[in-house]
Amino acid sequence: MIEEKNSAGNQHFHKGLRAGLPVAIGYLPIALAFGVISRTAGLPPLAAVLMSLLVFAGASQFVAVELLAAGATFPGIVATTFFVNLRHILMSATVSEKLPDLSRSWLAVLAFGITDESFSLLSTDRRSRLPGFYVLGVVILPYLAWIGGSLTGVMLGGQLPEILESSMEIALYAMFLGLIAPEIKSSSSKFKIALIALMLSSLSYWNPLFDISEGWRITFSTAVAAFLGAVFFPGDDKDE
Repeated sequence: MIEEKNSAGNQHFHKGLRAGLPVAIGYLPIALAFGVISRTAGLPPLAAVLMSLLVFAGASQFVAVELLAAGATFPGIVATTFFVNLRHILMSATVSEKLPDLSRSWLAVLAFGITDESFSLLSTDRRSRLPGFYVLGVVILPYLAWIGGSLTGVMLGGQLPEILESSMEIALYAMFLGLIAPEIKSSSSKFKIALIALMLSSLSYWNPLFDISEGWRITFSTAVAAFLGAVFFPGDDKDE
C-alpha cells in the first residue's frame, strides 16, 4: 500500500515537472538579467542570490533593486514590494481550494512557490482537486531555474560589456508589460486602474508638491489607483 502511494506520488511529481518545464525555461533569461542588474546596481552578490532564494518574486525583486539604486528609504522599499506582492495572497488562496487534504505546513511550502505563471497553470487545470506532489513538481523547477539564473547573472555581472549590461535593464519593463498586457486586454477595469496609476505616477513625478522618494511615489500611485478601482470599477470586465 505504501509502495503504491509512493509510486502514485512520483508519477504526479514527474507530471508536474513536465508541466512546469516551460515556465522554468522562460525564467532563466529574466533571472540572468536580475543577477546582472543587481550587480550593476551595487547589490552584494550574496544578497542578490539570497533575495532569489528567500523571496522568489521576480517583479518585486526588480523593483527592490531599482529602488535601492535610486536611494529609496527602507520603509518605502518594504511598502512598495508589499503592494507588488499582494496578489500572491489571492493566488495562493485560490490554488489552496484545490488542495483540501493537505496540511498547513504543506500549503505553506507550496504557496511559497506560486508565481503568476505557475498560478496560471494550476488555476486553469480543469481538475477540482490537484495532487500535492503535482503542484510541487510545477513550482520547484521554476524556483530552481530562478536561483540558477540569478547566480549566473551575479557571476557574469561586471564582466559583460557595459552596453550589454545596461540593455538588460529593459527586462524589468518587459516583465511588467508581459504581466499587465494580457490583464488589461481582457479586463476594462484593470485597464482603467493601470491608466489611473500611470497618471498619478506622472503627476507626482512632475508636481513639485510631491517631493517624495521614488519608492513612496510608486506606493502612493499603486494604493490610490487600487482604491479607486475597487470603489468605481468593481467587476467591470469585458468578459462578464
